[in-house]
Amino acid sequence: MKHIFKIIAVLVAISAFWVALLETSTVPRSYTWLLPIYLVVALGCYGLFMVGFGLMFFPTCPQEAILLQQVADVVSAAKNNFGLCIFNFHCHFQY
Repeated sequence: MKHIFKIIAVLVAISAFWVALLETSTVPRSYTWLLPIYLVVALGCYGLFMVGFGLMFFPTCPQEAILLQQVADVVSAAKNNFGLCIFNFHCHFQY
């Protein structure tokens, strides 16, 4: 959720900069109207970079791995106690 606020803040800053350029006429209007296109291209490049970075440096979560192992142990114990067959198709039910 914090990421969306960063993106919105950047968009507002760029929009303010764009309006300031339009109002002061420091840049010709033909170039100024291309700024939204540049913004879309820049955000696309940023998005691709973030996806690539996330794939290259995928964070590991040891705490969640421990929790998942505990859940698997509880399920395995419940399976043994009640004679349930969860992961095996060739099992014998205990009545």
